[in-house]
Amino acid sequence: MDILVDDSERRLAQHIRREREARGWSLSELAARSDVSKAAISKIERGEVSPTAGVLVRLAEAFGLTLAGLLVRAEGDEARLQRSGHQSWWTDPETGYRRRQAFARSWHPVEIVDVELPPGGRVVLPASSYSRIRQVVRVTQGRLRLSEGGELFDLGPGDCLGFGAPGEVTFSNESDAACFYLVALTRS
Repeated sequence: MDILVDDSERRLAQHIRREREARGWSLSELAARSDVSKAAISKIERGEVSPTAGVLVRLAEAFGLTLAGLLVRAEGDEARLQRSGHQSWWTDPETGYRRRQAFARSWHPVEIVDVELPPGGRVVLPASSYSRIRQVVRVTQGRLRLSEGGELFDLGPGDCLGFGAPGEVTFSNESDAACFYLVALTRS
């Protein structure tokens, strides 16, 4: 398993800048569209800080992409076959949340993501990250507590949850062991 470091982080930073520049947006315009500060975007683009999952989701949404779409474009691989050894892990520097794009291509409507949420880990994703997708979560190991639009769901191995209307979602692992889950999503 590869953790995205150095070159992958640099490629992600460069790609965010390219996405912004391709649209002719200033840092201020991207900041307004994403609700991420201009200073934070500037530091991300220069590779001075590693963005959290929440920040990446807001940037991806501003570009009209999913988080997976943003990460895959940064990796620059559009082959149909995605071998296990070439599926890089990205780690949220704030929470330790790790995700691997098992399958995501800009030309295909389905994406599959493997996630590891460490003990005590908690990730909050804004409603905007779900505005253009439909998704299902399936726990493969451990326990996952998910809050969506005020509803709480406790999931164990084999449990699946389909998401409803877009709302803020909190993924949390309140156990002493890592939780592993799969996310399958389609763009709408």
